[in-house]
Amino acid sequence: MRFRRNDRCPRCRMHAGFCFCEHIPRIDLRTRVVLMVHRTEVRKPSATGPLALEVLANSEMRIHGFPDAPITAQDLFVPDRRVLLVFPKPDAAVLSPAFLAADPRPLTLVFPDGNWGQAARMARRIPGLAQAETAVLPQGPPSNWGLRKQPRSDGLSTFEAIARAVGIAESRSAQAQMESLFALMVQRTQQGWLR
Repeated sequence: MRFRRNDRCPRCRMHAGFCFCEHIPRIDLRTRVVLMVHRTEVRKPSATGPLALEVLANSEMRIHGFPDAPITAQDLFVPDRRVLLVFPKPDAAVLSPAFLAADPRPLTLVFPDGNWGQAARMARRIPGLAQAETAVLPQGPPSNWGLRKQPRSDGLSTFEAIARAVGIAESRSAQAQMESLFALMVQRTQQGWLR
């Protein structure tokens, strides 16, 4: 059976009959998540970052790539918050409890979301991001998301990266809830493929 694009749920992005919105938890943390998503990624059903924002109350999306509507990160830098760009640059510090203990302020975690080249360019081109500390996730289990081929063997979907960062920065319980939802999304996606 073939589906049309408008057969998808606007919230969880699954096809009709596979919607799992009733299972999406709402988690409120001190940590703020800002998703800087490339405009070409926003409408892709395989984009997982927007689902993470549905889970996390203290989160937002900014869309990069529209020449007439540029975005900035400059407003994120306020005295009472520590801003970390989560992206595997060569000089990035490993996101760990010890690294976070050096500055105990609440976190704003910024995730560039797009293909590898788009995400790397966003980290350089979005005003303000150059002044953010850069952090990389520690080695962990491989990705459970099979819809897209990862350019790196340790690559993760955006949702998985956000869940793991939240687990390190603040709440293992929140990470577990997010990963449970992600597993459900993978299961429903695979069911849709088999239909």
